[in-house]
Amino acid sequence: VKVKIPFGNKYLDAVFSVPEKKSTYGVILTHGAGGDMNFPHLVSLAAYLASHGILCLRFTCKGLNIVYRSKAFKAVVEYLKHSDDYKLSGVFLAGRSMGSRAAASVIRHLSQEDDDDFVQGLVCLSYPLHRPKLQSKLRDEDLLFIRCPVLFVSGSADEMCEKQLLEGVASKMKAPKKIHWIDKANHGMAVKGRTMDDVMEEINAHVFSWLRENIAREHK
Repeated sequence: VKVKIPFGNKYLDAVFSVPEKKSTYGVILTHGAGGDMNFPHLVSLAAYLASHGILCLRFTCKGLNIVYRSKAFKAVVEYLKHSDDYKLSGVFLAGRSMGSRAAASVIRHLSQEDDDDFVQGLVCLSYPLHRPKLQSKLRDEDLLFIRCPVLFVSGSADEMCEKQLLEGVASKMKAPKKIHWIDKANHGMAVKGRTMDDVMEEINAHVFSWLRENIAREHK
């Protein structure tokens, strides 16, 4: 279902992937610095989640300014929270690369503003912890303030997220967190000798099982 989400005096293009049965939880998903919501990884994950009963709303927000991207993400969260068509108990924010930084920023700001627990967790696909070859400047400030569960899915050969550095940041985080390493994958999740469909199957199944665990915990 295609929708246009109000954002200031503009609109963001978005698509709902809707499960057959009514969903009580959803995922909001966005792309990295390049591309848009039709990036194949996002389309694949959205379809997988919907086929397993989780509503997924993916949206496009062009722009390389992280503050602007975060504001757009927040507008999408508000839109879904007040939607009459999909009355959800909670959502998980998810993004690829720069999109996951925007999601982390939104969660940090929302946690400072209210006690509302509509946002249940964060999924970071290829979180860009540092620029290539610039490991001295880490983009970890938002991660250290987050309290809700966080899942990182990263390639062990990601040139923007060195393995030991992400593990070091995770050890300092106060949030419950998990890291799933895709062996030998780069920032774009390409692995020599494996098809992209095969890699996406691993990512999608892992994201879904983590979501299911966290939704089950909410219901206890």
